[in-house]
Amino acid sequence: MTMSTSRAARFAAAYALLRSAADVADHWVQSDHQATTKGQDGAAGRRACAAHVASYTAVQAAALLGGARLLGLRLRPAPVAGALAFSAASHYVADRREPLRRLADATGKERFVRLADHGINGGYLLDQAWHHAFETCAALIASV
Repeated sequence: MTMSTSRAARFAAAYALLRSAADVADHWVQSDHQATTKGQDGAAGRRACAAHVASYTAVQAAALLGGARLLGLRLRPAPVAGALAFSAASHYVADRREPLRRLADATGKERFVRLADHGINGGYLLDQAWHHAFETCAALIASV
């Protein structure tokens, strides 16, 4: 394997591990209290979001480190720590909800972000798109 192929394989594996862990953390590990409170104004919302992001990051770390070990990937500790910190920070921003609403409003998605009928939840879809994009960046960081 060449150096670039090896890095591409590390990236692909890191992305798959981070993405699957994110779904588990967001939909199974996150408590109902965290899910309903994390976007609220004030200290309670910030605490709920921070608690969710802590468990989310722990699940991603376990998946990334465990998966890398099982696959025989040689991920370096500093890039992995950076990737997890990047993922956590971007997740916190998105899950506070208002920053994504403001971004959606500023980019012409003001109706879509509030759409919650016809079987579509625009806010959730924009949230997930944000997470996918930042997890891709985190996988790039981890694979250095």
